[in-house]
Amino acid sequence: MASSSDLVFRVRRCEPELIGPAETTPREVKLLSDIDDQDGLRCQIPVVQIYRCNPSMAGKDPVEAIRKALAKTLVFYYPFAGRLREGPGRKLMVDCTAEGVLFIEADADVTLDQFGDPLQPPFPCMEELIQDVPGSEGILNTPLLLIQVTRLNCGGFICAIRLNHTMSDAVGLVQFMSAIGEIARGMSEPTILPVWRRDILSARDPPKVTCTHPEYEQVHNIKEIISIPIDDMVNRNFFFGSTELASIRSFLPSHQLPCTNFEILTAFFWRCHTIALQPNSDEEVRMLCLVNARGKLDSPLPTGYYGNAFALSPAITTARKLCENSLGYALELVRKAKANVTKEYMHSLADLMVIKGRPLFTLQISFMVSDLKLAGFKRVDFGWGEAVYGGVAKAGVGPIPTLGYTPFKNAKGEEGLMTSIYLPSKAMEKLIKELNNVLKNHIQTTQGGPNSGFIVSSL
Repeated sequence: MASSSDLVFRVRRCEPELIGPAETTPREVKLLSDIDDQDGLRCQIPVVQIYRCNPSMAGKDPVEAIRKALAKTLVFYYPFAGRLREGPGRKLMVDCTAEGVLFIEADADVTLDQFGDPLQPPFPCMEELIQDVPGSEGILNTPLLLIQVTRLNCGGFICAIRLNHTMSDAVGLVQFMSAIGEIARGMSEPTILPVWRRDILSARDPPKVTCTHPEYEQVHNIKEIISIPIDDMVNRNFFFGSTELASIRSFLPSHQLPCTNFEILTAFFWRCHTIALQPNSDEEVRMLCLVNARGKLDSPLPTGYYGNAFALSPAITTARKLCENSLGYALELVRKAKANVTKEYMHSLADLMVIKGRPLFTLQISFMVSDLKLAGFKRVDFGWGEAVYGGVAKAGVGPIPTLGYTPFKNAKGEEGLMTSIYLPSKAMEKLIKELNNVLKNHIQTTQGGPNSGFIVSSL
């Protein structure tokens, strides 16, 4: 399997420019929701979309196509062209100034094949593929999006996007990107028109916390957790196809088998992750499950809503109980965490943000899980077809252990899920050993042959 870990290439970039709406848009101030402006979402998230050369698009320039479509799309999504301001109580709002989003045109002396097979994060020279424009990295008073489109020598291109997370979650960002794609392909307006309605997920008057939210508790060992040096963090990718998933499911009794891949993988990784970290047996361990609230609210959010609409619902137990009990024990905790997210839970969470001053989620031996397989990054089409890779550029921000699931086809052509995790180097070594021991040994026992290798990369 080809590797891109040592790949170095040069990128020639034009000066960053501001792209504003192609037409006059409302000059107004729009409040974010109280889910949007919590402390943990005040960060920049990089996303990468990679496209192959398409002979049917010969003579057409992806940079120009996306630049023009972006300006037209911002007529509908004009808040993205504004700037965030902060009011009393740390309340965030968008000043719809139409100043625009940052756009960078670039060329790289590299072909797509040189990135390796299969394509997967972390990508080499990422700092070249999305320029950190000086003064743009802040949350307030800076562009809310940065987009760099880089042509490759092979005729393919890479569209890298950096999003101010307070504006949108993955589903909302894909909705915006898909709108750019539709307009780039000749449509006059997006199929799904954007809906702001951030008031739906704003605090009630008066705010009242009606549910428990231990995911925002401040804990005694937080200093120890966040003191892990960032340069000691490593990223590993793992592939789970039908063989691996069936292997994990075989650990469960029949009455627990009707479960999703998300539930079973999350339970499995949570146990292995805890074993790798080796906390004290009576130490409390948490798994923060990112639950999309769009389909779970009693009164569903309107189609077109592109704000943050998720909760970090926790599963909590002790290290001893998690490691000594069966996989089914962890699975039930994961299911309960998902089921906790209701309409009332989301309203209670918004109220908590106002009452508690928009706290950061706890970092106490937390394991954050996000499921991006339904977000649709790969389906975004700017005219060159679907992306050969679409999704996060890296698996976590800072010292927070994060696991994400994305649809993936390995080098053998097998369809499955790629899980990408970011951990301290020593813990990662233990995690890989534990995963190998469990999966390899079990597959050898149940199927009479060795595992084909579920580790995608060790970059």
